[in-house]
Amino acid sequence: MAIERYDIVIVGAGPVGLLLSTCLARWGYKIKHVDMRPVPTITGRADGIQPRSLDLLENMGLKHGIMAYDPAKVYEVAFWDPQSGGKGIHRTGTWPSCPKFIDARYPFTTLLHQGLIERVFIADIEQHGTKIQRPWEIKGFSSDGVDKEYPVEVSLAHVNGDEQETVRAKYLFSGEGARSFVREQLKVKITHKDPIAHVWGVMDGVVKTNFPDIKMKCTIHSDAGSIMVIPREANMVRLYIQIASSTDPDWHPRKTATTEQVQEAAKKILKPYTIEWERVEWFSVYPIGQGIADRYTLDERVFMGGDCCHTHSPKAGQGMNTAFLDAQNLAWKIHHVESGFADRSILKSYESERKLIAENLLNFDAQYAKLFSQRQPSAGEVGSANIQTAGEQQPAEDNEFMKTFKASCEFTSGYGVAYNENIFNWSQNHPAQSPLFLSEKQGTTTQRTGRIMTPATVTRVCDANVVFLEQEIPLNGSYRLYLFGGKPSVTKNAINDFAAGLTQKGSFYSSYKRPDVDAVSHLEKHNPHSLFFSIATIFNAHRPEIEIRELLPEVLARYFDHVYADDIWDQRVPNAKAAAHAKMGLSEDEGGVVVVRPDGYVGCVVKLVDGSGTVDALNKYFASFTAKSLGGNRAQL
Repeated sequence: MAIERYDIVIVGAGPVGLLLSTCLARWGYKIKHVDMRPVPTITGRADGIQPRSLDLLENMGLKHGIMAYDPAKVYEVAFWDPQSGGKGIHRTGTWPSCPKFIDARYPFTTLLHQGLIERVFIADIEQHGTKIQRPWEIKGFSSDGVDKEYPVEVSLAHVNGDEQETVRAKYLFSGEGARSFVREQLKVKITHKDPIAHVWGVMDGVVKTNFPDIKMKCTIHSDAGSIMVIPREANMVRLYIQIASSTDPDWHPRKTATTEQVQEAAKKILKPYTIEWERVEWFSVYPIGQGIADRYTLDERVFMGGDCCHTHSPKAGQGMNTAFLDAQNLAWKIHHVESGFADRSILKSYESERKLIAENLLNFDAQYAKLFSQRQPSAGEVGSANIQTAGEQQPAEDNEFMKTFKASCEFTSGYGVAYNENIFNWSQNHPAQSPLFLSEKQGTTTQRTGRIMTPATVTRVCDANVVFLEQEIPLNGSYRLYLFGGKPSVTKNAINDFAAGLTQKGSFYSSYKRPDVDAVSHLEKHNPHSLFFSIATIFNAHRPEIEIRELLPEVLARYFDHVYADDIWDQRVPNAKAAAHAKMGLSEDEGGVVVVRPDGYVGCVVKLVDGSGTVDALNKYFASFTAKSLGGNRAQL
């Protein structure tokens, strides 16, 4: 019997495997997805979706499904500390979960049981023709080279051993978690940053208490120990309770505790307040260890991600969120290679980009507990940290506590992710060079390559809807070209020349024109010409002043649903006439082009000028990683 062939075999149906499967299923790939659990997560595990991840879920059209479960939302964090004289704990301050200095669309953490989050992904995966095979596990694999197109052979089996199956695939991905069979077989080591220093208990349940902040996220220090309070859906609350420390006389990193023992510890910590459990849904005891895999892949055929690659404290709420971004990063890169757009060498950047973020996470996680163990901030410090007056410079008197606070808030929200300069993230060391590239380092744009594009609110011209610009083009594997058109009277020639350059033979745009372009429906909004590019045009004008087909050449006017008026005032740039232009750091009159990677991170920014220069610069940028030569030459990696 012929061996079945798949584009990818995904092992593990936790957050990282599910998001990878969701993307690739939507983009038409044939997937074998197995999980050793008979059903999705029933209780416990991850529960926090950070603001940046909520942006991602919105961009995938999945946020509505998450919110349908009525999750808890954390807007503020409360801090409690011991009073003198043995009087128990008292509140010493609060601050926003996602302060105003972070330009977030959703300035809160969403708390929901991981199993419910998984259901949203599973429903989408099944809608796109893929089904998760349960309870099945991986038994072996090899990249034997027998079949050059499908080089990975994978052996799978039902967990009871009754059935076995061997398949071939182009790729194998392990999202198995910390105990990864794939990682062990590859002999990839986990490097532990520090020895285990704490053991915590975690308990989900419904409680009866007079503690006033039970519906808020709280960090509680008392003479009897520490607790972190996390509100949850359906009147539940999660408590993280420290039960052992390396400073204890009887310290043991594998210490355990019963439900009753952890509850008694919580009661002592919360005094003078009382707490009783009406129901316990989930309980676990675990040591805190920080580890990172030495490699994420050995050959760009077998990949790993999520908890398989990085382990850390769950208290900062980063595990699932980091896993989401692992999967998103890998998904679009596989898609671009397999659909013929990009050179296979781009797959090396999955490890370099995501391992850097994991290392930053572990360093942050190590500082996180220290931040909360230091003195609590004064009301004045908290207030100044959250000020976001338009155009205001950060106060010069920021102390180390304030700097750490701001950095931690940015990191926990997800907006602190910053990829280094590489072939996707333009820099002065990039193979593509032109005086028209703009740089955050040089102060010619506010957009730093390798970071998320700054959010901006604009008016969609075709229907006068006020919309979030960064959400208008969905996560569909395409690069996003944001043409900031400035004032139409100023940029008319430059825009005409830009359009002419796009349609020139050998341009990045023409070289990857859809083979079915003549048959594309007039209802196709995002990719009428190319599956790898989508274009949005934003004018510094009021909506009634913009006649799309009069102002734009045909190639740009085809993106009728992606033409916008930059006419919405923004408190962060209150004096700007065109706030979106100003937030990008572009001339409000002359505009510019912001190129955004398929995952929402800025790739490059180019000045908009008369003549061929703007498209020439973009040809050089894309030629550094595309599979075809562009604009008459091929930049080298």
